[in-house]
Amino acid sequence: MPQVYNFKRIQVVPSSSDFIDIILSKTNRKTPTLIHKGYAIQRIRAFYTRKVKFTQQNFHEKLEQILTDFPILDEIHPFYADLINVLYDRDHYKLALGQLNTCKHLVDNLGSDYVRLLKYADSLYQCKQLKRAALGRMCTLMRKQNPSLEYLEQVRQHLSRLPSIDPNTRSLILCGYPNVGKSSFMNILTKADVEVQPYAFTTKSLFVGHMDYNYSRWQVIDTPGLLDHPLGDCNTIEMQSITALAHIVAAIIFVIDISEKCGYSIEEQINLFNNIKPLFSNKPLIVAANKTDLITPEELTEEQRNALFELEQDNDLVIIPMSTYSEEGLMDVKQHACKTLLDQRVETRMKSKHVQTILNRIYVAQPKKRDNKERTVYNPSEELLQKKLTNQQKKEAKQQLKEHIKLNDYFSMNNINIEYNKDYGDIIDPETFTPDYYKGTDWRKNYLLKNDEWKFDNIPEFYNGKNVADFIDPDIEDLLDELEREEDERLRLLQAQIEEDDELGFELSEEDQALIELIREEKNIKKQKHFVNKSVNSSALPRIAKSRERTPAKIKEHLESIGIDPSMMLEEVRSRSKSKSKSRGRSKSLDIVLGKKRKRIENEHSLSMSEKGLRNVKQRKLADKMEKEGQRKWNKGGKAGEADRRIVQKLPKHLFSGKRGVGKTDRR
Repeated sequence: MPQVYNFKRIQVVPSSSDFIDIILSKTNRKTPTLIHKGYAIQRIRAFYTRKVKFTQQNFHEKLEQILTDFPILDEIHPFYADLINVLYDRDHYKLALGQLNTCKHLVDNLGSDYVRLLKYADSLYQCKQLKRAALGRMCTLMRKQNPSLEYLEQVRQHLSRLPSIDPNTRSLILCGYPNVGKSSFMNILTKADVEVQPYAFTTKSLFVGHMDYNYSRWQVIDTPGLLDHPLGDCNTIEMQSITALAHIVAAIIFVIDISEKCGYSIEEQINLFNNIKPLFSNKPLIVAANKTDLITPEELTEEQRNALFELEQDNDLVIIPMSTYSEEGLMDVKQHACKTLLDQRVETRMKSKHVQTILNRIYVAQPKKRDNKERTVYNPSEELLQKKLTNQQKKEAKQQLKEHIKLNDYFSMNNINIEYNKDYGDIIDPETFTPDYYKGTDWRKNYLLKNDEWKFDNIPEFYNGKNVADFIDPDIEDLLDELEREEDERLRLLQAQIEEDDELGFELSEEDQALIELIREEKNIKKQKHFVNKSVNSSALPRIAKSRERTPAKIKEHLESIGIDPSMMLEEVRSRSKSKSKSRGRSKSLDIVLGKKRKRIENEHSLSMSEKGLRNVKQRKLADKMEKEGQRKWNKGGKAGEADRRIVQKLPKHLFSGKRGVGKTDRR
């Protein structure tokens, strides 16, 4: 169970009547609604058994959801358990949940009993009556739980308005008499907006705000005001404060109004502190003397100052003056309370067994003294950081220096010790050596320039808007011209070789010829595949459209392009067109002779498919009748079934006519 319980996720608890309407309407919507006495008895039993089981399952799930949502007092933090006891009475709360749990088991037993009885029903009437009895008894049980459901709904509404308090996190609790400035102090420290009024008991419940201290989140709890009377006389508002003080491990800030504008004297406030002092055990405690803007501690009477001094000495605590109006001293109270709580938490953890198990895994190595010799701090100079070399290596370094450097320009070999750096391949001068030398080798010393003084000059990458690297070589244009001449010479030789091969007659080898044949074969296969795919994927053009594309002019142009004389073909085409025109003329003359016959043929072509082949209207009607009779057996399979929600008749006569007896209108 989580430490911070989310009471806002509890679902709404319906009343008994709403509960029954929800379950029965769901049963009516989710189960079949049509049954006939002509059905087999097994089908009728299954129909009503399904309704009983479905209703029982819905009651069970709904009640189980309510029991799961509400917290179990024995499984949550004691702070929440006592707070629920204060607000709603623990016994009444447990009794309501227990009644719903008993109702859930009774509904389950009813469902199993009536399902067993439905197995032995031998008619639709018996099955229907058993179903009605089962659903009726379940609804009667739920009606008896109406007081428990209404009580739990009120508890849910109040729980959802409670603040989310973490009992184990870093917390500050503000307590004291009413109207001493606790809510004003909380509004300044946190982002909360607690109501502040000039009368007592403005705060009637616990309020939570959050603030930051040392990069961590702290919660500040504002409690209702307490009065100085026995615990048994405390009301529900005061008991919330006592519950928070008793169960939440936090730093307690007891606020005292030294101006006595709250209506209670300093002596009465000190008496309240002594009465609730047992609730402060094992918790950091700070007393804040508020409203110093009205009266300072120096302006108090001698008796009041002595009372505060005795309170401070007897309880070993600190009294810090502050003012919520001028905000003077607020940060001192906050820092002192937070620091005291953090120190106590660290001390508590250090005393726990868990820390010892961690320390047992850690081994801290302590160096042991090997002798009595005293060793001071030693910092080697830059000269001693060089690597010491043998005499042979020094001789080689000197020889290398003679070969690469002119003695007169650099320095004398007789007065300087030269050492060789074998890591970088350089000559090291101990006198001019610096630690920056080992950052990398300076390759500029190998530059080949006209003047050696130019070697270590800084070269810009761009100068006058141009890339300097493009103009480093002075002979770049000559080199480019030479490269172009070389390319032209290569092209001329390649062209001459091609012409020579054409003159001599280039012959392919057998392997090349076989490869060419293979390539041609693959090319033909791809062409054929393309032709097939093109014919399949595209719609076929009608012959009329194709004939429009093949005009005599286009055919003549095509034949002339391939070297064929088109005169013979054109004469053949003209002769055929003349014969067609003669036949058309003859058909027009026959229209006069065969007028009636041609008209009858045209009428036959205009008939629909259902009228072709029939002599008269009588035969057509007979054919339609035979078609409907043949379709009748197929239409039977498409009729409505028991699961189809279709109201055949809006006002059934047996329900809305005549005298109705008891229960005749109750149809679920």
